[in-house]
Amino acid sequence: MKKRVVLYMNQFFAGRGGEEAAHMMPISVPGIVGPGAAFAEAFGEEAEIVGAVVCGDNRYAEDMEDSRKRCLDLLRSMAPDCLVAGPAFNAGRYGVACGDLCKAVARDLGIVAVTGWYPENPGRELYGSDVYAVPTADSARGMKEAVPLMARLALRLLSGVKMGPAREESYLHRGMRKNFFHELDGASRAVEMGLKKFRGEPFRTELEMPVFRKIQPAPPVMDLGRATIALCSSGGIVPKGNPDRIRVSSAMSWGRYDISGIDDLTPENYESIHGGYDRTWALEDPDRVLPLDEMRKLEREGAFGKLYDFVSLTTGTATSVANAERFGREIGEIFKRDGVDAAILTST
Repeated sequence: MKKRVVLYMNQFFAGRGGEEAAHMMPISVPGIVGPGAAFAEAFGEEAEIVGAVVCGDNRYAEDMEDSRKRCLDLLRSMAPDCLVAGPAFNAGRYGVACGDLCKAVARDLGIVAVTGWYPENPGRELYGSDVYAVPTADSARGMKEAVPLMARLALRLLSGVKMGPAREESYLHRGMRKNFFHELDGASRAVEMGLKKFRGEPFRTELEMPVFRKIQPAPPVMDLGRATIALCSSGGIVPKGNPDRIRVSSAMSWGRYDISGIDDLTPENYESIHGGYDRTWALEDPDRVLPLDEMRKLEREGAFGKLYDFVSLTTGTATSVANAERFGREIGEIFKRDGVDAAILTST
């Protein structure tokens, strides 16, 4: 008998709209929805997609307890054997919703639940120890690769077999360590790893340690009255028309724009392109995200010496740490060259 699978997805992947539909209440939809066709193919004859639960990103994020309860009630009525949530890639709100619902489903309904995250998704940080998830690309470009992995993991869990280590089963590790008997004792394994390292051969440590980068803080600004202050933002504020075609998420670039003749950001000269929040208020007044008007006011009052003539802008949602670090280095080098004393970075 085929296993019954229900998908969870946000409004975008369900074809219900973008940010304008981000507050939609949880609903159930029978049959194939969004990526359901791809999942149906991946599950083959072993499971069938019976429907989907859909909820807006903002709705789940802003009222998680009620959204979770409504989603669980819908799932109970659909009587699934398994929930497949996402994949969420590197979408923050979506990733958190997928993780929260998968954890609740496993706990309250006692059924299999799997999702898919880009390893840097905040959903993994919050729920990675409780939820089975496969690693994905940072955007929906990786859907073709993510779906078969999620289906395979779901089927493995549905079969009831004992799961092996994450690296062998192709899921994201959950921070668990389990004891088992090895044919070699610890000293022999340590020598073996040491020799492989000496010879330049690949090896894998048995105890992976977290890596925490220490960033040396800049010295304080000693004389604000003479300081040049720069404005930066990862909130997706750009000149009207987005002349540098900065991406709405998973940004690959940043822009540098002259504000020397501007005292206020208006819908006529600037806009928000950010793909990770409701842009209504930012489009009405871009100063809400990039407060140029207030900085000009403080500049006139003498709170600091001078506002730097250029703003540095990008979108932060789903942007990889590697790209964010690159942006920071590039922007910082320009600031040093131009004698900027401090920068204010605004977000969302």
